Amino acid sequence: MNLGFWGKLKKRGRPIICQAPMADVTDAAFRRLIAKHSKSKDGKLDVMWTEFTSADGLCSAGKNKLLHLLEFSEKERPIVAQLFGAKPDTLRRAAALVAKLGFDGVDINMGCPDRAVEKQGGGAALIKNPKLARELIRAAREGAGKLPVSVKTRIGYNKNELATWLPELLAEEPAAIIIHARTRKEMSNVPARWEHIREAVAIRNQLKSKTLIIGNGDVNDLADAYEKVEMSGADGVMIGRAFFGRPWLLSQRLNLKSVERFNLSLKMLLEHTKLFDKLLGKHKSFAVMKKHFKAYVTGFPGAKELRAKLMATKNVAEVEKILQSLEPENFSS
Repeated sequence: MNLGFWGKLKKRGRPIICQAPMADVTDAAFRRLIAKHSKSKDGKLDVMWTEFTSADGLCSAGKNKLLHLLEFSEKERPIVAQLFGAKPDTLRRAAALVAKLGFDGVDINMGCPDRAVEKQGGGAALIKNPKLARELIRAAREGAGKLPVSVKTRIGYNKNELATWLPELLAEEPAAIIIHARTRKEMSNVPARWEHIREAVAIRNQLKSKTLIIGNGDVNDLADAYEKVEMSGADGVMIGRAFFGRPWLLSQRLNLKSVERFNLSLKMLLEHTKLFDKLLGKHKSFAVMKKHFKAYVTGFPGAKELRAKLMATKNVAEVEKILQSLEPENFSS
């Protein structure tokens, strides 16, 4: 069984903290910002994930249009490339490309509820097709070579199906299984139920599997992550939406005064926007960056008005001009 970097993280004896993959959110710019600023007394974030990328697309004539999704910096290591698809052959070839690009691991998305992804047989649709899911894990392992293969999934499609679904995945011995503690039907519309992560750990232990179980869903910060690990027995957690507007989430900056939080948020917004322009300006619409503005600009007087101005911008220069026009005492260097 190839645990790769996962094995080293497990041996340290503390929970493994992962950053969740989110389409058009955890791109190269946001990941680099998180890698730089989200540090804690226990060290940096342990594992980073790319946005999910189509295995079929990476094996097509237009693959060059997707390669920006797989660009990363050394500061993001260990970093895992997440792939989605339902064809073993293209997943094998895409995993081989991921290995060639120098990633530390390959992850297969088996939980995305996007209708377009499911229509292709990928994402959460694989929960209903365990035979194919197992074939895809084997194919990814063949293509990935020495890289560990993991799976990100949910507790079930319309209901909790861990008792039948999880053993199918464990039989293929992936290095880790990341479990979003909701069903596909629930999307993110209900609170994550971490008792099901505890159930998954029990199933793993009963089967005497060495696969790591990582819990995902409603993790608010590092303290919350440790509490959820203690409650569930998981090997670690994956944090997603909590990073929105707080790329410094794992640092010691959580109890800032309002003015300090204001300053930090706007400085981070500008740094993020500049990174987005530098790294992704040629590949993505500036509108993609705007989804972060609301998260950064909230919770202080005048936030609504400032957000409105920022949402009307067309480029990084306009964003910088607006921020520099604020009162010096509110945006000091």
